[in-house]
Amino acid sequence: MFNGFHTPIPPSDAELATQTLNEESTYRFPSFDANDAVTLGLSLRKRFRASTRCAKGKGLVLAIQTIAGHTLFSCTVGDLGGVSGVGDVSLDSWACLEGMIAVTKRTGHSSYYVEKGMGAMGKTPTQMGMQSDYRIHGGAFPIWLDNAPCCPIAIVACYSGSSADDHHLVVTSIRDYLKKKARDSGGARDSTVNGAPATTISTAVPMPAPSTERDSAVWMAEPAASVLLHGTEYDHHEHEEDYRQ
Repeated sequence: MFNGFHTPIPPSDAELATQTLNEESTYRFPSFDANDAVTLGLSLRKRFRASTRCAKGKGLVLAIQTIAGHTLFSCTVGDLGGVSGVGDVSLDSWACLEGMIAVTKRTGHSSYYVEKGMGAMGKTPTQMGMQSDYRIHGGAFPIWLDNAPCCPIAIVACYSGSSADDHHLVVTSIRDYLKKKARDSGGARDSTVNGAPATTISTAVPMPAPSTERDSAVWMAEPAASVLLHGTEYDHHEHEEDYRQ
C-alpha cells in the first residue's frame, strides 16, 4: 500500500559496473612511484581511522603492490585479538585481500567492477572460472598511468569486510590524491566524467550514467567481461562521507 513516502531505487549491478568503469578511466596517474604509494597508503589509513566504521570497532588490512607483486606499502588498522579473543581483523583478512588483488591482476579491472559485472550477468564464480584463490569483493583498484594503456602499473587494495565501503574508501582516496598532485604540479589534469570533458579532476566520484540499454551494456564489451561474483546492491552515498575527511 502506498504510504506517501518515496523510497529511492538503488542502482542496478549493471549501473554500478558502468560507474566503476568511469572511475577507472577517470582516475589515472601522470606518474606513480614508491613515494606515491606510501603517501596514498597513509591517506587510506587516516581516512579509515576517521570513519564511523572504525569507531564501531571495524578493522582494515591495506596493501599497495606493483603488478608484478612487489609490496610498496602494507599495514593493518586494528588488532588481531584481545583478551576476549575477538579482534578488529582476522587471520583470514590478508588472504581475502590477496584474493582481491589476484582478481584485479587477472582482469585489469577493480574487484568491485568484476563483482557487479558478474552480478549483472547473473553468473557465479564457478561459471566464470574464478574459484580457488580469487576473492570477488570490492576494494582492489588498478593504478593506471595516463600514457601506458597496456596494463595497470600497480594495485591498491583494502579489506574491512564491506565490499561497497572498501571500494569507495579506495576510490575517494585516489580521487583526492590525484587532485592534490594536480594542485602541487600547478596544472590541471584533463579527464572525462561520464563521457564529458573536464579540465580538472572531478570533485566527486562519478555518478552512474542515465540507465539505458547501451549504458548497461558498456562493461560487457570490456575484455574482463568473460571473467566477470554476485554482490548486493546498496546506496552509493551511504558511507562515502566517512572517507571525505
